[in-house]
Amino acid sequence: MKKTIVKKDGDILQITTVDERWYVKEVDKVNIFVPSVTWITGFYPKGVEFYKWLASKGWDESIAIRDAAGSRGSKVHYAVDDLIKGNEVKMTDKYFNPKTEQPEELEVDEYQCLMSFVAWCEEYNPEFIFSEVTFFTDKFAGTIDCICKIKNKKTGLDEFYLVDWKTSKSIWPSMQLQLSAYKKGALNIPEINSKVDMSNIKLAILQLGYTRNKKGFKFTEIEDNYKLFEASYEIWKSECENIVPLQKDYPTSLKLSLTIEQK
Repeated sequence: MKKTIVKKDGDILQITTVDERWYVKEVDKVNIFVPSVTWITGFYPKGVEFYKWLASKGWDESIAIRDAAGSRGSKVHYAVDDLIKGNEVKMTDKYFNPKTEQPEELEVDEYQCLMSFVAWCEEYNPEFIFSEVTFFTDKFAGTIDCICKIKNKKTGLDEFYLVDWKTSKSIWPSMQLQLSAYKKGALNIPEINSKVDMSNIKLAILQLGYTRNKKGFKFTEIEDNYKLFEASYEIWKSECENIVPLQKDYPTSLKLSLTIEQK
């Protein structure tokens, strides 16, 4: 059970169940909840092509595909982070699947995503500075996949990038807003700002396991458009401002007062 203990009153715990929509942080012994960037950007229209795809698949199938893609993306993220940390990743290694809440071996397509990540590293030779960094603001929160330094092949100059890994075959407009919000959130992390010039950082999406070219990956620079994210936030606020994480009181343990009579 995913839970956050909010209050303890005798044998009663006030528990808040936390899903992917919320980030929680304790401030002065009070848990503060803010929405995730991905939840907010989900309110931005994905474009005609997405809705054509949705219509062609039907609602139930599209949800199943979405959940499967989410599980694949999570396992790939964990494995990529291992690679960045210098660990060896084997096909038989197990990574947490948020859908089943169990560690699972990598599937073939997931392993291919990792192979394409290695290929990208060999071509671009990034110097990894930060990986899997969570930020928290008073309005939203999120987790940055990577901040790295890459030498520009034309100028020979080092350039800083905030990169987000994707296992999808398409880049939706909401992804641009997501990176714009991540850049804004990174400004709240002193450790990042002490090492990286955030004013000149570039934003990019790295699509892993990409099947539309021979490389197996696609590296795309994204324009910063934080104003559009703010517009998406206002839509989210209008629709969800009154939504709060589910809270309910539970006893810390259970025991029957009546038991089978001993013979």
